Amino acid sequence: MSKFTAQQVAGLLGGKVEGDANAVITKLSKIEEGVSGSLSFLSNLQYAPFLYTTAASVVIIPNDYVLEKPVSATLIRVPEPRASFAVLLEAYNQIKNNKKGIEQPSFIPASAQLGEDVYIGAFVSIGENAVIGKNVKIFANSVIGDNIVIGDDTIIYAGVRIYSDCMIGKHCTIHSGVIIGGDGFGFNPNSENNYKKVPQIGNVIIEDHVEIGSNTTIDRATLGSTIIRKGVKLDNLIQIAHNVEIGENTVIAAQTGISGSTKIGKNCMIGGQVGIVGHLHIGDGVKIAAQSGIGQNLKDNEMVQGSPAFAVGDYRRSYVMFRSLPTKIKELENTIKNQNN
Repeated sequence: MSKFTAQQVAGLLGGKVEGDANAVITKLSKIEEGVSGSLSFLSNLQYAPFLYTTAASVVIIPNDYVLEKPVSATLIRVPEPRASFAVLLEAYNQIKNNKKGIEQPSFIPASAQLGEDVYIGAFVSIGENAVIGKNVKIFANSVIGDNIVIGDDTIIYAGVRIYSDCMIGKHCTIHSGVIIGGDGFGFNPNSENNYKKVPQIGNVIIEDHVEIGSNTTIDRATLGSTIIRKGVKLDNLIQIAHNVEIGENTVIAAQTGISGSTKIGKNCMIGGQVGIVGHLHIGDGVKIAAQSGIGQNLKDNEMVQGSPAFAVGDYRRSYVMFRSLPTKIKELENTIKNQNN
């Protein structure tokens, strides 16, 4: 991290400095782990005692927080410290990723189009007729296939693989190990009881402001497109099959698997290790609890849990009964035994 003064940080956040406005910051830290030269924040008052013991040089605190005793750190008062610290983390990321230029060795054919201020890391391979927008960052060892389009301000971290003909929007973040556009799982059984591969000739479309976690895979469509709509956030280790469509601003946690041709609505929340079978329609605003199995369509705003999943309230009531089942059985056995005696 570059060097900044408390006053410069306060200017970025619209905050007010109390203490040494020239205090220098070179790193960020948690308040309980603060060291000289670091900046931290106090949002949860459970951590307030650390404000008086931290070695951090600068601490962001709420406007209305009343000090109980003197502190050694310079303070920056803001309306909401957590939100202000998030602004700083974003600025830190921008500084960290503010690379430009083309490193060598890398392979970029003459037919590829590169926008202004791009960064191409070492050992990156870009395919024929690829179009890379301005300020795109592609880190080392990534492979960008033929006819790929990548929108402005997208970051592609090291070791990403994007197969041919896929489209990536603007302001996306794609983490290491992601594979976009691999073949969908399409095989037909034949009379000899083996499977013949069905060619997968579609593509994947990722719209703007999508983030994809490490080692997630998104398969290309058999025909047409697998589509991830704008604002979707995908965790690590998610499998999205061919011809799936995920609606705007839906968030999905790790190890979820979505089978082919399922359509998921906008503003959904899907927990970890959820399994969704193919050719379903999941409505808008649906919430699916972790480790649920979805085998039927879900209407808008349903909340489900279990495998197979059903309404979350019914699931919780059933679970209470299930947990008490051994006791109930024992009571019945004793009753029967006593009657027979």
